[in-house]
Amino acid sequence: MTEFLSDSLALIGRHLRHIARVPERLLSVTLMPVMYVIVFGFLFGSAMQVEGGDYREYIMAGIFAQVMLANLQTTAVGVVDDLRNGLVDRFRSLPMSRYAVLIGRTVSDLLLSSIAVVVMAVVGYLIGWRVHTGVGSIVAAFGLLLLLGLGAAWLGALLGLSLRNVEAVSAVMSMVMMPLTFLSSAFIPPSGLPGWLQAITVWNPLSSVVEAVRQLFGNPSSVGDTSFPALHPVPVAMVLIAVMIALAMPLAARRYRTASAR
Repeated sequence: MTEFLSDSLALIGRHLRHIARVPERLLSVTLMPVMYVIVFGFLFGSAMQVEGGDYREYIMAGIFAQVMLANLQTTAVGVVDDLRNGLVDRFRSLPMSRYAVLIGRTVSDLLLSSIAVVVMAVVGYLIGWRVHTGVGSIVAAFGLLLLLGLGAAWLGALLGLSLRNVEAVSAVMSMVMMPLTFLSSAFIPPSGLPGWLQAITVWNPLSSVVEAVRQLFGNPSSVGDTSFPALHPVPVAMVLIAVMIALAMPLAARRYRTASAR
């Protein structure tokens, strides 16, 4: 167990040092979310209205969740790069756990996206976003976002090990991220959508996470829906993320063993 933790920490440190040498990676995960906050906050915020509060408060949970969900692509591309440049083969020659290798990649990507969330929170505060709950709820909200980012990173690891090609990863991500993000309550209240599209939006797993974070922050939420995910967003979000991590971790570890042997 001690060796496993030591290997994991060493690999996490390696990936973080790589970020320090290539600071453009940090810009890529912080600049775009900040632009989302500014564009949606000022451009759309002047035209959009939500019941029970300001659109700038409504939008922040959606952008936070979007950044954490982006770990799908970040980790998938990182794993493909590790496979291509022979790094995985070098790790296989060492007496280390395959979980340690994947933990190094997923946790470092999670820390990178966490920095983006901190920057976004500061920018959001400057444009008018406020939290209306206590410290415990705030910690729970950011903890839920971190779990979403971790689950997305492990799914990304599984995807990268399965596809083994950056172009294929990008193609799959464009087909997954766009509908998963925009067919949710992340950016617009689903109450104004047609009935069939509203049902898709409400039962989108990302909607449950976003609504849970809004509830924990005390921000305006999507009202008017009586479905189970809308009435109980926090437990639904926790169960969905727990299932995602419980499935993705062993599958990614198994895929790592077979993929790295090719």
